[in-house]
Amino acid sequence: MQLSKVIFWDTDYSKIDWEKKARYVIARVLMYGTVNDWNAIKSYYGLERIKEEMLKERSLDKKALSFLSCIFDLPKENFRCYTEQQSYPPHWNF
Repeated sequence: MQLSKVIFWDTDYSKIDWEKKARYVIARVLMYGTVNDWNAIKSYYGLERIKEEMLKERSLDKKALSFLSCIFDLPKENFRCYTEQQSYPPHWNF
C-alpha cells in the first residue's frame, strides 16, 4: 500500500506493519491524509474494518469523527474517542 509518507513523520515508514497497526494507520490517514490516501485504505482494509477499528480508537480530531459519523451513519456517541474525550481541551488546540 502506498500512502503519503508525511502522514507518518514520526515513524519509519518502511517498518510499518499494515495489518498489526491498522488502527494507527487508519487514524493517521483520517486526520492527516489526502483523498488518495483515503481511497487507498478503503480499498486495502474495506469499510467494515475501518468502521471496527475507528469505533475503538481513543483519539480522533473533530473533523475525522464527523466524517466517520456521516460515512457510517452512526451517531458520534458510538465512537470511543467521543465518549472518552478529555475533560479539558489539550494545551495546543489547533
